[in-house]
Amino acid sequence: MSVSFAVKVFIVLLLVGFAEYYFLKKTVKSIKTLFPVTGERKLKLWKNVLLLILNAFPVSMILLIIYTVLSGSREFYPPQNTVFDYLIMYPFWIGMLIVIQTTLIFLIIKLIITIIKIFTGTLQKINKIEAGIFLFLLVVFTVYVPLRVIYDYKTVEVRKITFTKENLPAALDGFKITFISDIQADRYTDEKRLGKFINLVNKTNPDLVLVAGDMITNTPDYIETSAEFLGKVKSPYGIYSCVGDHDNWAYRFDTERSLREVEAALAKHNISMIDNGRIKINVDTAIIGITFATNTYVEKIKPEMLAGLTNDSTKYDLKIFLTHQPRQFLIDAAQKAGYDLYLCGHTHGGQMTFLFPFFNISPTQVETPYMRGNFKFGKMLMIVTRGLGMSLAPVRYNSTPEITVIVLSNR
Repeated sequence: MSVSFAVKVFIVLLLVGFAEYYFLKKTVKSIKTLFPVTGERKLKLWKNVLLLILNAFPVSMILLIIYTVLSGSREFYPPQNTVFDYLIMYPFWIGMLIVIQTTLIFLIIKLIITIIKIFTGTLQKINKIEAGIFLFLLVVFTVYVPLRVIYDYKTVEVRKITFTKENLPAALDGFKITFISDIQADRYTDEKRLGKFINLVNKTNPDLVLVAGDMITNTPDYIETSAEFLGKVKSPYGIYSCVGDHDNWAYRFDTERSLREVEAALAKHNISMIDNGRIKINVDTAIIGITFATNTYVEKIKPEMLAGLTNDSTKYDLKIFLTHQPRQFLIDAAQKAGYDLYLCGHTHGGQMTFLFPFFNISPTQVETPYMRGNFKFGKMLMIVTRGLGMSLAPVRYNSTPEITVIVLSNR
């Protein structure tokens, strides 16, 4: 029996709570072990400072939600100002990243140290080594985490993929599809960041641009901004997008209006957002068929709709299935229908991905095992692009934004 999404989220929250408790306890103990002359008052002061940093944001959000409910307002947004960001929100998110990352790595080392203790019995010496290792990791990640967050905010990687298909017409040999997702224009992904991203998209010299949805994060304030910047992309065979989750959330309680305004803004810049539909693109004598499937938190695609979209007898030289989320039932349907490419985003490449031996850990894995990169399903290639924007947390960690360039080849 599979564990429900709600249970998984609850387990994650419990683990985060444990990490904070363990981190604070271990920090105090390590300082006492290595610096026994440190006064209790000073230790208590530093512990209270850490508690304030790690809890001011969630407490303020709880209070704000209570106020929103009591005031009768239907819309809830965190405070939209720089002072709140730098004094409360960023310290919380960066602090929690440091806590979790330090704790994850240290627990591995702790296991090894525990085994050594059992066989040697030299407790006092090993305790000092353990305390030193913990504080060393704390210092390392206190430096690394904010630097990595800044790097992932300012950097965009261009990832090139060559997709080879037998008997691909000569007209499509070398054809370039630039694939992007999760632009999510907001006060963090502002005009400067969008401008840099779009300039890089144009530098890839695309023949066709495909977008896996999420033009905004929330509020209607950035709909026009997102559409205007995407409209600056130069693509001879057009720009097409499927519907993303956040495209429905400009107005939280009026998803139809949200999607309607996003689609209209894009249309003014000759960009088509297609909600469950198919198009074909003629490249000389070759034909590319693209299916747009809408499966979001707001609108789940019905089996009969999915069957109708994928049941197409037209002979295409390249078949593309474009959707927002990497869902297994959609993957299975696309593979069964003989699609060449399954393109999606949604995951932000993990957005917050923690370093760990042999593999990386991210909260995104609660939802899907397909976090980022390329996945093969028979002859079909699925590409999960890391996108640009952010949601829930206004930071990325070990998940650099990405533009994916797919070059078609017949050899």
